[in-house]
Amino acid sequence: MQVTILGYYGGYPTNDVGTSAYLIQSDGYNLLMDAGSASLLALEHHIDPLDLDAVLLSHYHHDHIADLGVLQFTRQLKRTEKGDRAPLLSVYGHSEDQEAFRKTTLEEVSQGIDYTKEDSVTIGPFDVTYLKTLHPVPCYAFKIVERVTGKTLVYTADSGYLEAFLPFAEGADLLITDTNLFKGMEGHSVHMTSKECGYIANKSNIDQLVLSHLPQKGNLDLLREEAAAEAPNTRVMLAEKHLKISI
Repeated sequence: MQVTILGYYGGYPTNDVGTSAYLIQSDGYNLLMDAGSASLLALEHHIDPLDLDAVLLSHYHHDHIADLGVLQFTRQLKRTEKGDRAPLLSVYGHSEDQEAFRKTTLEEVSQGIDYTKEDSVTIGPFDVTYLKTLHPVPCYAFKIVERVTGKTLVYTADSGYLEAFLPFAEGADLLITDTNLFKGMEGHSVHMTSKECGYIANKSNIDQLVLSHLPQKGNLDLLREEAAAEAPNTRVMLAEKHLKISI
């Protein structure tokens, strides 16, 4: 499994870096997890958007879905070198916001699929389970397991701290966390702090922790140091645009 970070800011893009979006690849299969602003332009550095096989959305805040519409238009209007139209794109979302969920479907372009209808969903080479997070709107964290290897990615999506993250993330090869706040703001009801993310990584025996959904201001090196202090046995990294991680 290879994970490429396309955007990592929370809320809004800045400094030529977009908001939450990650390309997850395995055996030629391409899954886009969240589709934040500027993600389509970043994606083109790695694959043609027509080669995407599926999209997985944690929730419908704009910093996680801003480029979904332009992705749909791209696949509606652009053609392959042979002049063919891209196949129907599967867009996995939740149906708790019916209006937003309806927009995941565009005739002859994309089909929305409600992943919450079952306890888990199979997306290409991946088995995906989910956990509802602590956020002002319905939002879901994901555990993505590559079936062939058993390698596991856990993505908290947007959330305040939850004890449920500890068993959910247990033993994951890579954990990507919402780290929008610095140490000292623990117990926030919308996002997590560096300390809380490090604590989860330590208690869940995580090999690699990537701090994402980062703030636009502040010393991000300090943010990483605060998380690392809580997780001495975990490799702690800041998200970077175009960073590739193989697990």
